[in-house]
Amino acid sequence: MKSLESIASDVVDSAFKVHSKLGPGLLESAYEACLEHELVRRGYSVERQKAQAIEYDGIVIDVGYRIDLLVENAVLIELKAVEQLAPIHQAQILTYLKLSQKTIGFLINFNVPLIKNGIRRVVNQYQENPPVEHS
Repeated sequence: MKSLESIASDVVDSAFKVHSKLGPGLLESAYEACLEHELVRRGYSVERQKAQAIEYDGIVIDVGYRIDLLVENAVLIELKAVEQLAPIHQAQILTYLKLSQKTIGFLINFNVPLIKNGIRRVVNQYQENPPVEHS
C-alpha cells in the first residue's frame, strides 16, 4: 500500500482533475461518482457510501451515517457541493475520522470557482486510549 501522504496527494490531484473537467454547479453525487472513478483508475481501492456505525454503551449501533469515499481503507473523503462550507461540515468529517479511527480526511467542496479554495485537509489527533498522566 502507498503511504498516507502519497494517497493524500493523489486525492487532491484527482479532485483538481474532476473539477477542471466538470466545474462547479453539479450535484454532490456526480462529483462523488467521478472522483471515485478517477481514484480507481489510478489503482486505488475505493469504498463509496461506506456505512459508519457508532459504538455506545458497549454496543454497535447503525444510525445511517455514510462516509462518502474511503480510499485504501485509510483516507476519508467527505464531499460537498454547497455555496460555502460551514463549521458543521468540519465537525462532521472530524467525527467520521474519530468514529472510523482514521487519521487523514479531506473535506472537498466542488461548488467553488477554484477547487484549491474548496479543499480542506483534516487530521484526527484522537487517541482511543490516551496516556494517563500521573501527578
